[in-house]
Amino acid sequence: MAPVDIRNPRLLAASGSVCISASAMFVKLSGTNAGTAAFLRCALALLALLPLALAERHRVGPRAPRLHLLDVAAGALLGVDFVFWVASIRDVGSSIATVLLNLQVAVFPLLALAFSGTRPGVRFWRTLPLMLLGVALASGAIGSPEPGSDPLSGVLYGATAGVAFAGYLYLTRLGGGRGHTAAPVCVSTLAAGVTSGVLGSLWTGIDLAPGWGALGWLAVMALCGQVLALLLIGPALARLEPVTGAALLLLQPVVAIGLGVVFLGERPTLTQYAGCALVLGSVWRTSRPAH
Repeated sequence: MAPVDIRNPRLLAASGSVCISASAMFVKLSGTNAGTAAFLRCALALLALLPLALAERHRVGPRAPRLHLLDVAAGALLGVDFVFWVASIRDVGSSIATVLLNLQVAVFPLLALAFSGTRPGVRFWRTLPLMLLGVALASGAIGSPEPGSDPLSGVLYGATAGVAFAGYLYLTRLGGGRGHTAAPVCVSTLAAGVTSGVLGSLWTGIDLAPGWGALGWLAVMALCGQVLALLLIGPALARLEPVTGAALLLLQPVVAIGLGVVFLGERPTLTQYAGCALVLGSVWRTSRPAH
């Protein structure tokens, strides 16, 4: 059997996607509101990212100021994504909120087309309707939602998070592949913390002392779903076509649904499962190498 190539960008993106998939579960277990979860996950992640970024600077030198500006802009969008995504978890559950976040699969390639002229290709346009239908079914916007959920506000919050996340991914791709891995993630996380802190304070408020249990769950989420995930995804996106990168990140909702069912007792309906099946099929179809 051939050894697994850990430098394979597809493998890196898929691994990062799996790490992110557990984030919603940790947010729900923490019991914190949108502003608190978004701000504290950034603050906790910075404790791990700062030493890594400083060590990287000593090893490979400073990052260009122009690229730092891209990192800041990406981080501002990431902060918006964090707040609205946690809000959607409250309304539609952790697993479905992760599905909604992946509206980026449609937005990310379109941003690349609009700003850099990278054409998605025929396969993207053919699978896009199925991707969007899968997201709509999984959220409960079409078909039967999970009892106790609020698909309307959940879709609104999730769609906002997905668009912001797509912008983050696009700017990350523009600034990636320049020899730095930890520095851009660190700067983006700092910017995300500022943005989520301002937005969260104005909207839900921020509890800086939610209790040790909540802090523990948020710390696990920050290390797994943010530090590790973004360190894997950032370099991978710079080496992948926009459509392939966006599609591989759609593995998140499939894994998240399994985690929500097993560990949180969430019970998506049959139509929601059908939507997840469409999402998974679209991932497989879009990310296959062209022949």
